Amino acid sequence: MQIQEFFTPGPENADQFSFTREQASRFAKFVANDYNPIHDVDAKRFCVPGDLLFAISLAKAGLSQSMKVDFTDMVTDGIQLSLQAAEAGQHQLTGDNDKCYLKLTYSGEHSENAELISKLSESYVAYSGLTFPHILVPLMREQNVMINPARPLVIYEGAELELERLDLNDAELVGAESKLLVEGKRGTVTLGFDIVSNGTRVGHGEKRMVLSGLREFDEQAMTDVVAYYKDRQTQFVDA
Repeated sequence: MQIQEFFTPGPENADQFSFTREQASRFAKFVANDYNPIHDVDAKRFCVPGDLLFAISLAKAGLSQSMKVDFTDMVTDGIQLSLQAAEAGQHQLTGDNDKCYLKLTYSGEHSENAELISKLSESYVAYSGLTFPHILVPLMREQNVMINPARPLVIYEGAELELERLDLNDAELVGAESKLLVEGKRGTVTLGFDIVSNGTRVGHGEKRMVLSGLREFDEQAMTDVVAYYKDRQTQFVDA
């Protein structure tokens, strides 16, 4: 994954960058396997994929043994962004509108190994792309709840990584336990994963999402949602 293809450096400040709708949408569909309409170029409420912000944050801040990413707002196109140290052990992704969009907290040993960071990010994004329908639908069915088919509200809340060491040549994610905690019409999804290098487990982590507007699970309605999603996938892959 060549992350440089998916953002535009600032015209005056080398530390700044922004996204065009085309860059963010291309990343969503052809790298992250994410066909949520909110990432379409012509979407009214367009949003840059959280996985793209995650990958760029790692590329710019480097990799630490313990990392936590918290998303605080949605990024749209054209905003000049920069990832800056906010305090000891924390970076913040802020825009030229003075909004904070992401907080990156880290500790432990640190690595600037670009090849390792790229491989880990690419594997994270690939695993994240399995969320819907492969992981999320079985979790909802098990808990007898589902998102609103007409207005699905799924918010990428954050992620955490814990690595035992950083002297690695490569790293990939392998799915681990995932769970859905339901509280009324709101649900919190935790997608667990192990981090493996040369067949050895070297760490673990999780991705967190929030589901809103939950209702009783309807098999036919969910089948229709999955079919719509797969139709969109076919539409863009075959284009």
